[in-house]
Amino acid sequence: MPRISAATIGEHRAQTRDRILEAVARLSRAQGIDAISMTDVAHEAEITRTVLYNYYPDKAALLLAFTERVTSYFIESYEQELPAVASPADRLRVFVRLQLAGLLAHPHPGAADLSAALGPDAYQQLAEHVAPMQRILVGILESGIESAEFQVVDVEATARMIIAVIGAERVPLISGAVTVEAAEALVTGFVLRALGNAEGAG
Repeated sequence: MPRISAATIGEHRAQTRDRILEAVARLSRAQGIDAISMTDVAHEAEITRTVLYNYYPDKAALLLAFTERVTSYFIESYEQELPAVASPADRLRVFVRLQLAGLLAHPHPGAADLSAALGPDAYQQLAEHVAPMQRILVGILESGIESAEFQVVDVEATARMIIAVIGAERVPLISGAVTVEAAEALVTGFVLRALGNAEGAG
């Protein structure tokens, strides 16, 4: 089994965590997070199960850590891809595209399945990890209201509904029935029309 070379114990632990979460990413693309076992992850990361359990005591903890990493990656990608001056509609398109790309890159069960698998406490923690993405979307909607591009009655509820519309493309994407580009066009067109934006009316 390969050793991890690091100058300090802290660096060694960080490298091991990276190794584990990269293994989860590869496995999620191959078989979906719901089908992954701790044994699968240990084997893919080329570490023992004992080592894995030292970092993550159960699958819920592992999934929470992985979700936090994916969320951080999404936020970084969103900030890098967005032009310095972008309309609310353009910001929404970037948001939708990156969300759909994330669904395809890291397949995972729907919210109801995750709730059943993780239990209410872990699921609440998971919701807290993805909250930054919800805040980004709320910010997009608020900017659209200020510029009179969007018509929104309840911002928080509308953000939740948009996330649900994006999530509806999870199965078609994973099965290969649609591409990210096709799903993006479908979702953004639908959402912009729902927001009363002329760009989505065509």
